[in-house]
Amino acid sequence: MQALVHIHNRLARLADRAAPEALPLLARFTFAATLLGYFWASALTKVGPGLFGIFKPSLGAYAQIFPKAMEAASYNVGDLSFFHWAVVFAGTVAEFVLPLLIVIGLFTRLASLGMIGFVIVQSLTDLYGHGGIEHAEALGAWFDRIPDSLILDQRLLWVVILLIPVLKGAGALSVDRLIRLK
Repeated sequence: MQALVHIHNRLARLADRAAPEALPLLARFTFAATLLGYFWASALTKVGPGLFGIFKPSLGAYAQIFPKAMEAASYNVGDLSFFHWAVVFAGTVAEFVLPLLIVIGLFTRLASLGMIGFVIVQSLTDLYGHGGIEHAEALGAWFDRIPDSLILDQRLLWVVILLIPVLKGAGALSVDRLIRLK
């Protein structure tokens, strides 16, 4: 039994030494492998036609971000305010830039914190703007033995993955490390 405890303690010390570098790198890798494509694909649906399409968001961008305002305006973007355009533009830029910053490890703590805010706003929009709150299967429930709800289960996992770089930095193999940002 003493030998087993010794092996356990030795492995635990190794894990403790590896964790500060390994956890942030693994979190960024997990984000890149599972969410980078998701956010960029979503951002691409918001870009209007042409070279400067980012400055003229698509009708779908407004419908995704402001569903009730679009319905009230009979889906006429011209009836929306500058505020609506600014939010859609900023959200689209954030959906491209923040994931890229996380993956390359540049300003990682701030970018990860920004993505957490983005996920929270996205979740609230899905729940209240798109009516997801009325559908128990979309909202889901924690501690219910079913880990596939779109909002509570998935978004909690996203936020936890993003919290690691917020708390620990970018880790090894990052631009932050190259320019000595901790």
